[in-house]
Amino acid sequence: MHIYKYKASALAESLKEINDKNFGLTLGVHSRIESKHDEISSLLSAGNAYINRDMVGAVVGVQPFGGEGLSGCGLKAGGPNYLLQFVNERVVSKNTVAFGGNTELLNLDKE
Repeated sequence: MHIYKYKASALAESLKEINDKNFGLTLGVHSRIESKHDEISSLLSAGNAYINRDMVGAVVGVQPFGGEGLSGCGLKAGGPNYLLQFVNERVVSKNTVAFGGNTELLNLDKE
């Protein structure tokens, strides 16, 4: 857990310092002033923003998880593109001309 103390008069500058670190996993704001969470969440780059609630134990497919920058892959756990991060596409191209152009030779089982 990280707690970031700042002077109210220097909020924008403080958020810029945080953004410059290039991490953006989760933001949690606890405040009774709605305009304050709106301001902070609009200025701070984070994969997820939690306002006045706990921020632990994201449930796959129900709650978002994933960041941006140096924090995670940016995809949300259980989201529609979640599995793509585990896929490594590989392509094999064969030059049939090198086989004399006869594709039937490619289908023969070796004995």
